[in-house]
Amino acid sequence: MSSAAEQETVREEVPGEPPGTRSAVAGAAGRRPEAEVRRPPVWPGAPTPLGARFRVGPDGVAGTNFALWAGGAEGVELCLFDESGAETRLPLTELTHEIWHGFVPGVGPGRRYGYRVHGRWDPWTGARWNPAKLLLDPYARAVDGDFSLPAQVYGHVRDWPDQHVADTVRDDRDSAPYVPKGVVVHDDADGDEWMDDRRPKIPWADSVIYELHVKGFTKLHPGIPEELRGTYAGLAHPAAIEHLVRLGVTAVELLPVHQFAHEDHLLRRGLANYWGYNSIGYFAPHAAYAASGTAGAQVGEFKRMVRALHAAGIEVILDVVYNHTAEASELGPMLSLRGIDNRGYYRLQADARRYADYTGCGNTLHVVQPHVLRLITDSLRYWVTEMGVDGFRFDLAAALARSMHDVDMLSPFLAVIAQDPVLRRVKLIAEPWDVGSGGYQVGAFPPLWTEWNDRYRDAVRDFWRGALPDVRDLGYRLSGSSDLYAWGGRRPYASVNFITAHDGFTLRDLVSYQQKHNEANGEGNRDGTNDNRSWNCGAEGETDDPGVNALRRRQVRNLLTTLLLSTGVPMIVAGDEMGRTQDGSNNAYCQDNPTSWLDWSLRDEPGPGGLLELTRRLLELRHRHPVLRRRAFFSGRPQAPDGLRDLAWFTPQGREMTEGDWYAPSATLALYLSGRDIPGRDARGEQVTDDSFLTILHAAAEPVDFRLPGAPWAQDYELVVDTSLEDQTTPPGTVHEGGSVVRVPGRSVLLLRVAH
Repeated sequence: MSSAAEQETVREEVPGEPPGTRSAVAGAAGRRPEAEVRRPPVWPGAPTPLGARFRVGPDGVAGTNFALWAGGAEGVELCLFDESGAETRLPLTELTHEIWHGFVPGVGPGRRYGYRVHGRWDPWTGARWNPAKLLLDPYARAVDGDFSLPAQVYGHVRDWPDQHVADTVRDDRDSAPYVPKGVVVHDDADGDEWMDDRRPKIPWADSVIYELHVKGFTKLHPGIPEELRGTYAGLAHPAAIEHLVRLGVTAVELLPVHQFAHEDHLLRRGLANYWGYNSIGYFAPHAAYAASGTAGAQVGEFKRMVRALHAAGIEVILDVVYNHTAEASELGPMLSLRGIDNRGYYRLQADARRYADYTGCGNTLHVVQPHVLRLITDSLRYWVTEMGVDGFRFDLAAALARSMHDVDMLSPFLAVIAQDPVLRRVKLIAEPWDVGSGGYQVGAFPPLWTEWNDRYRDAVRDFWRGALPDVRDLGYRLSGSSDLYAWGGRRPYASVNFITAHDGFTLRDLVSYQQKHNEANGEGNRDGTNDNRSWNCGAEGETDDPGVNALRRRQVRNLLTTLLLSTGVPMIVAGDEMGRTQDGSNNAYCQDNPTSWLDWSLRDEPGPGGLLELTRRLLELRHRHPVLRRRAFFSGRPQAPDGLRDLAWFTPQGREMTEGDWYAPSATLALYLSGRDIPGRDARGEQVTDDSFLTILHAAAEPVDFRLPGAPWAQDYELVVDTSLEDQTTPPGTVHEGGSVVRVPGRSVLLLRVAH
């Protein structure tokens, strides 16, 4: 039965429409008369695979098979568009297990298409079918065009006078002129290029992650040709890869590259979604990052980027957003899943008009549903097997782990991933929280998963700004967070250690700003977290004070050195190694401009105080010394009868810490890593041995005298890193006798290697 609000719209039956549906006059007016359209035939085709797949059909005829899951729909029209934009609608009459399908001869790669799905309009029960809206195929492998989000793109009348029921009044205007289309792609077009591709397969313990934005990393790079800047081809350019290789990172973690849409409130303010956490096409590389055009060539360009990074020994990890889509709340646009089967794809409240929102973005995908789970896992496998990526970081992963309501570590999503022969072999990183009740799940994800460890971030920030009451928490974070991850066979590399990420201050801004400065976002500086745990070193923002600037440079060196010497997997944000700033913005999600783009001139400036060279030296140390990237947790006990503890903690007096020392206020913490008997064996079955190191972290402003542990810990120590030095181009190299006293400068880190 039609709702009262539905009856308020003015519509008429249009000849040729599937029975039981009605279109508005405005929606039908732009349609070409059927007599003018020469329809190609539609053969039955096959219900699998889903999406648009070009192939040679029966009798050797080439064409494309189209298959769309649309549970509950009453009819589906395939809409083909020619180069002029003219639309041809072809009803798909074959229905198998809720999948509408058909094979269209003569339709080949490069053809643009979409769907119109017919069914009831009854928002009170969650039914929101509207055939006036052209819908993007969820399985589209390439997308042409962009979302401009005018009123015609909404399934409801956006400007209805009574906004309390606006989402219940159907809008019958045609959206096709305003939305992008899927593009048919030839799956084997780039097959030969993968013949010599070799995945780096870096072990987790040896990994160093570099979080970057495809456009932001390449847009201003002087060594990349201008026409390639901001693109996948730009990231594949030798000038971009050279920086990554010289730096010493093993993987790039790309901010979202799935096709995404810009939010309406940003477009109204002349802004755009820069980060990309607003996905709408889970198989399509974001078209705006392609230098080769958007008619399907972006797929090959992305593959060539992956291949170039692999050739340099660098893995590719994608930041993926399967927890919500760009369709937002019930007041959002109708772009794809909402119009295909709103009730089947999204979590709805008891009031089925409303969405359950565990993401803070208006909607949450209903991952418990088999077809939604299939969409996600098909997408993941596609990016691994066809596009060549090496892993994924799951945005708001707790939302994916929810069963009906609560987060469940035995949820269908996690269970499917654990048994999948493709996905269980790649790198899996969880952002282990969402915004719903019980959503904070740090340390709770099962084996196979690593996690962004925000407790590491908070403890290290607090230590260096002098805000920790004692050093208990810091001790856990530096040594692999065994309190969080030493269960179920998990290892220290379950912790992805980070101090900064794309959201929040850059490393330079963390020591330059006490407060966020997000005014450019146009939200009255209300957006972005207020919990920054930052310290501006005595002045807010940029300053000419040489003392403040010197202290800031030292604090950046302290933070970065702490990160790269900690047990676990370090993650660096692109540009932090050069002292990049966002001018105090801790939420630059809509700043697609120099605020977010890397300023490569920083490589040549003396301001960062040798930060880039220090980063390279520290990463080289990690690479050379397995004691700095352990595969097993420390025991705190000797590994052999005549050996030393594998991990020991010391006070400035040179004695091992007691339980009381852990509870006492302190600005100094020293840890000794023994390389004599590292658990595990190398690839040849040999015992792993290494140098031993003493790391001293001192956060107080005044220097401290520290007595170096003598025998049996060491006879002599060689100073390898001293963050108090402005010149970081060469190691200090000074030697100190065990048992002697060294002066540790205020706010500094010393790394000493036991001399043999």
